[in-house]
Amino acid sequence: MTAPATPSAPPPARPPMPPMPRTARERVRTELTDEIKAIALAQLAAGGGSALSLRGIAREMNMASSALFRYFRSRDALLTALIIDSYSALAEAAETAEARVHGGSVEDRWIAICHGVRDWAVAQPHEYTLIFGSPIPGYAAPQDTIGPASRVPLLLGSLLGDLVAGGAYDPATHPEPPAAVVRALEPMRTAVAPGIPVDLLVSGLMAWTYLFGALSFELFGHRHDVVGDYPAFFDHEVRRLASVLGLAGPTGRA
Repeated sequence: MTAPATPSAPPPARPPMPPMPRTARERVRTELTDEIKAIALAQLAAGGGSALSLRGIAREMNMASSALFRYFRSRDALLTALIIDSYSALAEAAETAEARVHGGSVEDRWIAICHGVRDWAVAQPHEYTLIFGSPIPGYAAPQDTIGPASRVPLLLGSLLGDLVAGGAYDPATHPEPPAAVVRALEPMRTAVAPGIPVDLLVSGLMAWTYLFGALSFELFGHRHDVVGDYPAFFDHEVRRLASVLGLAGPTGRA
């Protein structure tokens, strides 16, 4: 009787193919797109939304207006790209800050998110103004901006879910808000926060509103000669808010 044949070893897996290098035309297009956005942001920083001008950008780049329109077909298309970039950068700052303390308490994560948002806003005030300042006349944000704009609220919403899942929030000790409030929040409960008690959802919305309201007051000068040390006061008030709204839970941990 012959011995069974030893199965041969499987062939080594092929390494993944490296990405194809971009063509020179693609590289140039990316570089020019970035330059257009940078000049547009400088215009916004200098004069607000009304100062944004594709023809002005073209003049600064020594480019024909018709050539610039091949990158952005209109002022609104450029604004949309800038808004998406700004919301995305803000969300990345908040998500990165939260990831550093993700294993900690909900309160720690809330504080980290708040500081991540503030650090970005203070470093990029013109971009913060673009997405949270006065509406730009004649511009209506399209659906493309909703996803990026939702990332920070969804991140904050995850804290509420963790409070409930960890038992730190007891719905029995929190009466449900009036029926009109429950109905008002039904779209959010269905689409964003299923399973989160309405009373806790109200607290989350108040916290979200506070966060960006406080930053707007600071960046737009409404706290000038009122608060002397912005970072210290901001840190104190976000901790107070976590306690007042019950975001920290009874023991501070979910």
